[in-house]
Amino acid sequence: MKRCFVALLATLLCGGALAAPKPCEELKQEIEVKIQAANVTSYTLEIVPAAEVEDPAMVVGSCEGGSRKIVYQKNE
Repeated sequence: MKRCFVALLATLLCGGALAAPKPCEELKQEIEVKIQAANVTSYTLEIVPAAEVEDPAMVVGSCEGGSRKIVYQKNE
């Protein structure tokens, strides 16, 4: 019984560490790498406060605990 409790506790503690919020610039860089791998040449990524997001469909990431969003726009 103690082993199950210890295993459950360890899982919960590790899960919180894995879900730690990423810094916005780090997440933006990861998204840029994926966009460039898809051969998109003209685009804009912008970090904005969550309250300023006008079109939720343009949001490609969330950072700083959800208080900021990364917005993608393809330029043509």
